[in-house]
Amino acid sequence: MLRTHTCGELNAKDVNKKVSLCGWVHSRRDHGGVIFIDLRDRYGLTQVVFDPSHSKSVHKDGEKLRREFVIRVDGVVKARKKGMENKKLATGEIEVFVDRLEVLNESDVPPIEVDDRIVANDDMRLEYRYLDLRRPVMQHNIRLRHDIAQATREYMNSKRFLEVETPLLIRSTPEGARDYIVPSRVNPGKFYSLPQSPQLYKQILMVSGCDRYYQLAKCLRDEDLRIDRQPEFTQIDIEMSFLEEGDIYELVEGLMKHVFKKVLNVDLKTPFKRLTYDDAMSRYGSDKPDLRFGLELYDVTGIVKNSDFSVFKNVIAHGGIVKCMNAKGCGNFSRKDLDELTAHAAVYGAKGLAWAKVEDDVLSSSITKYMGEKIQKEIIKVTGAKNNDLVLFVADKPRVTNDALGQLRLFIAKKLNLAKPGEYNFCWVTDFPLFEWSEDEEKYVPMHHIFSMPKFEDMKYLEKDPSKVKGQLYDLTLNGVEVAGGSIRIHKRDIQEKVLKVIGMDYAQAERNFGFLIKSFRFGAPPHGGIAVGFDRLVALIGGQNDIREFIAFPKNKSAQCPMDGSPSEVEDSLLRDVHIKLDVVKKK
Repeated sequence: MLRTHTCGELNAKDVNKKVSLCGWVHSRRDHGGVIFIDLRDRYGLTQVVFDPSHSKSVHKDGEKLRREFVIRVDGVVKARKKGMENKKLATGEIEVFVDRLEVLNESDVPPIEVDDRIVANDDMRLEYRYLDLRRPVMQHNIRLRHDIAQATREYMNSKRFLEVETPLLIRSTPEGARDYIVPSRVNPGKFYSLPQSPQLYKQILMVSGCDRYYQLAKCLRDEDLRIDRQPEFTQIDIEMSFLEEGDIYELVEGLMKHVFKKVLNVDLKTPFKRLTYDDAMSRYGSDKPDLRFGLELYDVTGIVKNSDFSVFKNVIAHGGIVKCMNAKGCGNFSRKDLDELTAHAAVYGAKGLAWAKVEDDVLSSSITKYMGEKIQKEIIKVTGAKNNDLVLFVADKPRVTNDALGQLRLFIAKKLNLAKPGEYNFCWVTDFPLFEWSEDEEKYVPMHHIFSMPKFEDMKYLEKDPSKVKGQLYDLTLNGVEVAGGSIRIHKRDIQEKVLKVIGMDYAQAERNFGFLIKSFRFGAPPHGGIAVGFDRLVALIGGQNDIREFIAFPKNKSAQCPMDGSPSEVEDSLLRDVHIKLDVVKKK
């Protein structure tokens, strides 16, 4: 090795040792003829000293050093002078006086700073990602991702799971998002797709007798991007045979407990809280509720239907609902604050936001004159409102009402700093509807996917009223973010046929799309189920952020492009000919 130690390793115990260090010139300071260099690698910083009284020739060589030069130094470890120690650095008690310098490579002037205090814009960071990744915070993020991956494997291996790789070139199957497709050179006119998930293959592994499977799987989906979504992402993919729903909860809670203890030294309390989908939507307006704070929602449709407030009465008459939220201690919100809340609710479809402050134990607002004393007392009782609280109302269709108030809940929590950093609140959301009605397609579509098992007690509704059918479906949320989702799978043909019929797909059509999975079920498929944990999201949340790009080495931008390598890019005509493709695309001006 070119080095004897890393730049984050030396301390007072190493004084008088002869060492060799390698790294990048992080900063250079010239103090009265003595040159101080902060030498950096991914382990930390070490101060190296070019002192003419120690070596004139080496000092002269040190004058040529610039930022991001890659160098090797041989020298002697010395204790820093008293009062000159840097307690912020692991190596802050020592410095290395250089006897020999070797410039391994020079560097142009970096277009972005390799400094956590000076962060470039996103495009520059992605174009020069190799420089951005040199920043200590990014080195920490990549290390954190590695540590979580290793802790995951350690836990899953201890539970007798096998890590099995599934293929990346597969048959195109409808799974919700758009596929990325790959042309075949040896099969003209035919295409592979890149997997949106290993869903079908992990189920086939259960048929194969591999009763406990996991994989840190790469998944690819051609969909619109946001801070917690990338075209290629990683999930901890898990499938088990001969299980019940509770087995998944116990396994995943154990995984989270192990990972958080191993990586953060945080002891998670298990079992995690559980809410049914109906409870989550009713109380929090979301199927991924953030439970670090209260601000619950209350359905007051039955109370206000007898009021004289025409807005509420008209909504209720047309099948809508009225819900409210008690923003505790917010009775002093100004008109500007209330306008801000109204505008935020409007973003999520609310046509208005009614409000009332609690003063002298009664509701005070322009709308209260349309509500009798009895109605006001009932609202105060249901919401638990006290003096100086603010009650906020939304009246609309159930979906809009829940969405608008649910998002308003998060907005107020952020405004009031109700969610404290370092708090991790997990929650299982269970008993999702198996189907949801698609207004665009005017038919029922699967809430998750068509292989999810209905609740046994709801089988009778499959043909009569699919809206009443709950699935053996479950999501795991962390601080208001969905970090995992899964289900118990259908493994019997008669049940599968009934589910397919609800969504307007006959068995023959299903066999065309998923034939290889359905064929395998003819040969003794065991009861099975599983879950997929969004690895990137989990890593980001453990790292205290929401933007998964900060924890992926080479992410794409919002346009699914990589500014560093220029992908996606045009290719040579010869390559297109090889895969039997002729372009007929109108290019944008």
